[in-house]
This record gives sequence, structure tokens and C-alpha cells, in this order.
Amino acid sequence: MTRKLLILFACSLAYVHVSAQQYNDGLGAWYMYFWNTTLGESNFGFQGDLQYRSFDYGEDLEQIMLRGGFTWNPAGNKAKLTLGYANITTGVEGESTRTVVESRIYQEALLPQRFGRFFLTHRFRYEQRFVNDDFRTRYRYNLFLNVDLNGKELKEGCVYLALYNELFVNGQRNVDAELTVEYFDRNRLYGAVGYSLKDNLRFQFGVMRQTSMSQFKDQIQVSAHHKF
Repeated sequence: MTRKLLILFACSLAYVHVSAQQYNDGLGAWYMYFWNTTLGESNFGFQGDLQYRSFDYGEDLEQIMLRGGFTWNPAGNKAKLTLGYANITTGVEGESTRTVVESRIYQEALLPQRFGRFFLTHRFRYEQRFVNDDFRTRYRYNLFLNVDLNGKELKEGCVYLALYNELFVNGQRNVDAELTVEYFDRNRLYGAVGYSLKDNLRFQFGVMRQTSMSQFKDQIQVSAHHKF
């Protein structure tokens, strides 16, 4: 079973773009807070996240993201479906203070699986993006793998390894009369160490490499994951 999981995770890394990419050696940082909750004993709830992303360690704004959604767990199923909205402010690397604001609607499906100490989650997300006067769509697939290292089952006191790989695919190449993009948008590969402070509160510290058509860049990621 362990071998099958490793093969499945490796398959998510199969797309490798080999054009003239440039390595951006300016290490960035992302600080993130994720939360989710349920409405009493129902199958409905809410989830969201707040993210601050910088081209350096905090001063050079890359993005501020506010995202939230309404969730539903189908009866007798561990899957979670979400309809949500995000507001994203994106900056320009360097001294420029120019920003672009994006509104985004998204639909998402989370499909969790467990194999002993291996916690696997598939996330499928479809986005409708409104950037200035442009409308575009994007598909995303993320494969998460958490590995319990000390037998605490991701509960209080658990130390775990957190891995993911996410592929972004544009829904169309022609954004407008002047802008054409490739179907491949970007890929994110992440590795981290996590710790469960409480049953419902975990922290992760790791590094993510983001690869686009033109460059790849490393980002330090610090995140909190809170269920209440």
C-alpha cells in the first residue's frame, strides 16, 4: 500500500515543462490561516482562508487573499463540496506600488482517503476569474499527502510530514484580443513538517516551489489549520 501511495504521488509530478525557464533566486514567503466549521449537527458548514504573500519576507507585497465558501458533506460520504468566493490583491515585485484586484468564484470537491498513517486528499477546483475587464477560467488539481510520524493520527501531539503537488490549467488560451496564454498555468510542489497543537489546530512549516512557463521560485510557507 505504501508503494502504491508513493507511485500515485509521483504521478502527480509527471508534467515537467522544459522551456527556457529562469530561476528566481529571491526567496519569498507566504503566511496563511485556514479554517472550517460545521453548522451544528448538520452536513453544512463554512470554510475559508486568509493569506499574505510577499516576494521577500514580508515587505514586498505579492498577494493578499481573502477566501471563503459554503460547504456541504453528502450524507454517508466523506467528500466535501464547496461553493465560494475569493478577493485577491496582487502586487508587482520591486519598488512599484501598483496592484491588480481580482474577484474569483470557485467550486471545489475534496475527496479524503486514509491508509494507516497515510492521509491522502484529492482536491478538484474550478475557478471563474474576473481580472480588471477580463474573464477567464482555470482548473486545479491538488494531491495532498500527510504522513503521521508518531502514531497520534493527526490529533494533539502529532508530528507529521505534509506534502502536496498542485497543477493549474487555464480554461482557454485567448483571454482577450491582445492576451493569449498557454493551457499550462503553473505547478506547485510543497514539503513541510507539521505539528498538531490540539485536535482541531495544526501548524505547518515548509517550502513550496512554484513553476510557471517563464520561471520557478521557492517560497517559505507558514500555515495554521483550524477547525472549530
